[in-house]
Amino acid sequence: MPEIVEVSVFRFDELDDEAKAKARDWYREGAFDYPWYEFVYDDFERICDLIGIRLKSSAVRLMGGGTRPKPNIYFRGFWSQGDGACFEGQYTYRKGAGRAIREHAPTDRDLHRIVDDLTGVQRRNFYQLTANATHRGHYYHEYCMSIDVERDSPNCMDLSSDAEEVVKEALRDLARWLYRQLERQYDYLNSDACIDEVIEANGYRFREGGSFYG
Repeated sequence: MPEIVEVSVFRFDELDDEAKAKARDWYREGAFDYPWYEFVYDDFERICDLIGIRLKSSAVRLMGGGTRPKPNIYFRGFWSQGDGACFEGQYTYRKGAGRAIREHAPTDRDLHRIVDDLTGVQRRNFYQLTANATHRGHYYHEYCMSIDVERDSPNCMDLSSDAEEVVKEALRDLARWLYRQLERQYDYLNSDACIDEVIEANGYRFREGGSFYG
């Protein structure tokens, strides 16, 4: 015959500190098995558009059989040497980029500097510079981006002496910026305060020692 066993279960806020820590560890084990970075990606796509970068994309198959474009943004982190982020895209001059970025991110001085560097070098080259960034190798960081810089001049004028280096460094700085945003988002989602909020919002129950019940 089946036995009826009584089990005492607790809300998260009813656990002691040691049990809460165990409950958080349980949550962290599966906390990032979803695309938690999509908000960061969406903002990055918007920033690229404002700067003048058209991100390349790849087709991703959907469960219903169709496909959707996925931007070619890559990252790996956040603990090992060589971790980072990179992207593939084509850059051309975008009029008003500096103003647009400041309206979108008024306090982000790193983004302001990146767009100002690009605008400055474009001015010195009569706004004729283009760049193509592609991923290479097996790692994902800013130096895995192969960046080709050209000048689309009807008079076949050469690039200014600093043009290639300035554009490359600006695009790599943008990849570094992306990685910092991803790291901040990860750290926030992994923080005790955020996890506590999610656990309580979902009404999870735990045994006295902090093991998950349901």
